[in-house]
Amino acid sequence: MSFIVAFVWSFMLWLVLTAGTKGMLWSPEEIIAGVVFSVIVAYSTRNIIGEKTTRFLNPIRWVEFVVYSIGPLFWGMVKANFDVAYRVITGKIRPGIVRVPVELENDAQYTILSNSITLTPGTLTIDACPEEKALYVHWIYVREEEPKSSEPVSGSFEKWARRLGR
Repeated sequence: MSFIVAFVWSFMLWLVLTAGTKGMLWSPEEIIAGVVFSVIVAYSTRNIIGEKTTRFLNPIRWVEFVVYSIGPLFWGMVKANFDVAYRVITGKIRPGIVRVPVELENDAQYTILSNSITLTPGTLTIDACPEEKALYVHWIYVREEEPKSSEPVSGSFEKWARRLGR
């Protein structure tokens, strides 16, 4: 099943990235190349994806991911850009590494939250420790040594990571 899911995702991504070339949606060569490359990707990643692969085939999850990407994630990136610009201009920078406690249940949730934090300027996820239920994050302006929750560092990202990675 993981092979099929990886193939479908790879082929859909191929179709999105190649749409509209040569005056039509897809040429026959693009479709054939997409199938070949999708088979290669699916075969090489079939053991990495895991046993809960069918969750990625749910169209509701796709809609949730798009809503998250153009909503909370984009807004968090905009706010972080302005914050970093302010700190660079004023010189108010107190960098440090903080332990951020999280309430996540699986690797997919840790990956979503870690990548979301890293995408926002001024933060970089250094390590994810599921056994400690924590992330270690380099933060451009450490307000407190160890935050009580992930809210000061990641905003609403943890809530979305729980929802998207379930």
